[in-house]
Amino acid sequence: MKLKLVKATNEYCNQIRDMLDEWNASGEKIIPYAIRRLDYHDFECYCNNLEVKDTSKGLVPDSTFFCLDEDRNIVVGAVNIRHYLNEALLLNGGHIGDGVRPSERRKGIATKMISLALDECRKLGIQRVLMVCDKDNVGSAKSIRNNGGILENEIVVDGIVEQRYWIELAYV
Repeated sequence: MKLKLVKATNEYCNQIRDMLDEWNASGEKIIPYAIRRLDYHDFECYCNNLEVKDTSKGLVPDSTFFCLDEDRNIVVGAVNIRHYLNEALLLNGGHIGDGVRPSERRKGIATKMISLALDECRKLGIQRVLMVCDKDNVGSAKSIRNNGGILENEIVVDGIVEQRYWIELAYV
């Protein structure tokens, strides 16, 4: 499986819509939040407003990528990278939010997708990456640990135990 991160463009419109349609049909919450906050049916508007650029309302600039399986020409997941952390993201959110479409889970995609996202973090000059997941999301925690994540602590947010992992990025 050959995976790469791509930006939302008309070239990938059908693949992105297909993934989001599947996710919606499953009844599960689409993760990361960045790819569900806008209506993807108006794809031009979706692409133009997918990333946060205006920080005037306390938001953090971010980059959103979709994970393309080049062998099958399907989008298998997405990552959202926050360029820095504000107080809220430092507590619960972190630098990277990631999600794999329901039909593609348990295939090692999340581990590889996070690795690709860490390469993007290096390009942004981020040296330490915070990733957060629900304690009961064993697959997510494993993918983070597979990429060097070290558990710092657990916190309770809205009654849910969240694990906070740090990944030190090596620069070569």
